[in-house]
Order: sequence, then structure tokens, then C-alpha cells
Amino acid sequence: MTAAPRPRQSRRFGAHLRLRWWMPPLILLLPPLAMIALQVVLFLAATSLQGDSYGAEVVGPLQLLAVNLSMGITGVLTVPVVARLAGVPWRALLSHPRRPDRRRLGIYLLWALGTTVLANAALALLVPERTGWTGPALTGTTVGLLVVIAATTPLAALAEELMFRGAAMPALASWIRPERAALALGAAGSALAFALTHLSTDPWLFGYHLFLGLATAAMAIGSRGLEAPIAFHLANNTFTAVLNALLADGGGFDVQRSAGAGGPHLVIPALLVLVLVVAVLRRERRLEERAGATTSSG
Repeated sequence: MTAAPRPRQSRRFGAHLRLRWWMPPLILLLPPLAMIALQVVLFLAATSLQGDSYGAEVVGPLQLLAVNLSMGITGVLTVPVVARLAGVPWRALLSHPRRPDRRRLGIYLLWALGTTVLANAALALLVPERTGWTGPALTGTTVGLLVVIAATTPLAALAEELMFRGAAMPALASWIRPERAALALGAAGSALAFALTHLSTDPWLFGYHLFLGLATAAMAIGSRGLEAPIAFHLANNTFTAVLNALLADGGGFDVQRSAGAGGPHLVIPALLVLVLVVAVLRRERRLEERAGATTSSG
């Protein structure tokens, strides 16, 4: 029996895995499909328990719990499976060649939270009719939503990054030997899969999710790890969900994905995400230069 492939130590994060040719399609397709299937089952069960007042476009606490758990379970289980296929420690899917860095995560979480607050404030000021907010209220539904958000939304955000940027991106990149081409394929392919799993039929919304996939891929590659994309995904999803729950007039909040749900207003948060990407890449470049200078002087 041949030895398992080992990580490519000299290559950047995102193109550092060695996989046999048949493994990338499985890693790209099976986890998202399993996530969607589990999401449908749990969502239908939640809707039957909670009643007809909630569904695909108006989400209550149990529906949100179903969505978040389906993502969390699938994403977390993806990591050990892919690590085993690639013959690497599971931490190699979080960062490479450096170790996972909590300080990085904390810094980028603050940056991402600031970006998310600014994006929501800009939308509220410039296009309030597109936010979906109806008014503040505190009901049992509101409290239920807030509890579910606090308990499971960070897990779901982490799981999506593990699934798409931690697993799918380097898996696709393993098909190509030249590093830049490999990174481009991994970033584009994983971003497309990320956008497709959001099941949006609106071109603006689909394009926005595709852009977010590319932006988080750029942060992962540039920082040699998942701390920055995890921080953005966690801050964006959690803060926005809290706002949606508090401003839903005491009911469930809207989750519109059909035609007409998006629009040019999505350029506003996209531009702020782009600013965050540039800031992360500039900081990481300075850190690499500093580390290089320290090595040379040593």
C-alpha cells in the first residue's frame, strides 16, 4: 500500500495539499450536498413543529437552528475526513506552514466587526427599504432567535470556512502544479461552490456571494490561514442576524433569495469587504517582511 500524500511545505496555504486525482471532486461536492440534504430534513422538521407561520422566506428560531446545525455538523466533520485523505494533521486545514494564531483571529474579528457595523449603518441610511427591517420589538420569538444566534451562528460561520476555504480550495488546487494557477483554480472553484450552496436565484445576490467567496479566499491565501475569513464570516453573520432578529417587529426575520431580493445596494457592503481584504493583505505582507528581516539578521 502506497504512503499517504504529504503537505507541500514550500507552497502557500490554499495550494499545500497533495491529493490523488479523484479526491477533489468528492471534497468539493459531497460536503455541500450533504449539508443541503441535512438542512432540508431539519428545516422541514422545524417547520412542522413550529407551524405554518414560518418557512423558507420567514425564519423562526427552530428554522434558524436547523440551518445552523446543518452547516455546523457538516463543516466540522469535513475537516478530519479531508485531513485523513490528504495525510496531514487537521490543523493543516486551518493554517500552513504556520500554526493557528488566536491573536490574529482576535485582531481580524475586531476589524471585521467594524466593517460589518459600517456596512449595516450605510444600508440603513442610504437604502432603508432594502434592509428588511420593520421595527424593534422583544417577544418570545425574538428571544428564541437571539439564543439560537448566540449558540449556533458562530459555529455555522466557522463550518462554512472549514468546508470551502479550508477543504475545497486546497483540494481543487491540488490538481495543478504551478502554484499561482493552482491558487486561482482553488479560489474560483470554492467561491463558486460557496455561492451555489446559498441557493439564490437573484443575480445580484448570487454575485455578492460569489464575491464574498473570492474575498475570503484572498484573505486565507494572503494570511496563510483561516483566521481572517473566519473572523469576517463570524462577525458578519452574527451581527447581521442579531440586527435582523431585533428589528423584525417581534416575529421571524426575512431570508429572501428569489429574484428581486438583491440589487445595486449590495455594492455598499461589497466595497467595505474589499477594504477589509486590502487591510488584511497589507498587514500580512508587513508581518512576512518583518519575519524575513528577523531571519536574515539572525
